[in-house]
Amino acid sequence: MAFLMNGEPEIVKNFLLKTLHLQGWEKRIDRFKLGEGAMPASFKVLHDPARKTDTLIADFGESAIGRVAPVDSGFWWIILLRAYTKSTGDLSLAETPECQKGMRLILALCLSEGFDTFPTLLCADGCSMIDRRMGVYGYPIEIQALFFMALRCSLMMLKHDAEGKEFIERIVKRLHALSFHMRNYFWLDFQQLNDIYRYKTEEYSHTAVNKFNVIPDSIPDWIFDFMPTRGGYFVGNVSPARMDFRWFALGNCVAILSSLATPEQSMAIMDLIESRWQELIGEMPLKISYPTLESHEWRIVTGCDPKNTRWSYHNGGSWPG
Repeated sequence: MAFLMNGEPEIVKNFLLKTLHLQGWEKRIDRFKLGEGAMPASFKVLHDPARKTDTLIADFGESAIGRVAPVDSGFWWIILLRAYTKSTGDLSLAETPECQKGMRLILALCLSEGFDTFPTLLCADGCSMIDRRMGVYGYPIEIQALFFMALRCSLMMLKHDAEGKEFIERIVKRLHALSFHMRNYFWLDFQQLNDIYRYKTEEYSHTAVNKFNVIPDSIPDWIFDFMPTRGGYFVGNVSPARMDFRWFALGNCVAILSSLATPEQSMAIMDLIESRWQELIGEMPLKISYPTLESHEWRIVTGCDPKNTRWSYHNGGSWPG
């Protein structure tokens, strides 16, 4: 993004093509084969001094902390391809058979059908932006916001040929269901907080109001002081019997950028940041998550990970520059 803003699109084009080439590698981690569409989390350059050649070595999770495959890198690749196209006006790169195939492989991986009953994307803890344990297993907000944005970008770039049309139809259906789900079930404001506080539990049948069986006693004490009367945000995670009430900056900001948030919700997120400026920003850049995990909770959730101690790195701190 920085290179595009700096008027150096060739570097971005080269990066997109190199990472696309790496996607084509066979991906094995401890003899287990990964999905074909997976994009590397990172890569390093291996220099051969004898032959004077450089080789790119991709990391699909086999070198990552915790040995987890990245979910978000494929979405960022699609988003960057769209940003390159918009910035340069060059449609030819996205229209190449290689880029079209790359997009379809990523989409095939994340649009695959299984036992999940939600339109959101199931994601293991450590697979998203937060690469160390932070208790975000399930449907973390930043992955859903990136998923939504990548689907919208793909819709703009996929060709209307036989292979593309099938994916376009699937994307349109998924976007419709995903936006409804996120705007209704992940959204939290003062009114919604009051409604959850009065939820009945163990409701059976399609008429249930408390669809995810969130127990009112699970609402943390801090949120009653944190939630302003005007403002709101997308919670960190929603899964059966568990709502993660924490604030995550990236997911909420990408939700605004991608129009996952309605105009009213976008304003409410900015109102929340303004009214809780001291907690979310204070003397440093925007906190990546709030509130911080402390003492016993920190030990249980993070596995005593020193990178996630109070006010450092991911745990409520700013993203390292």
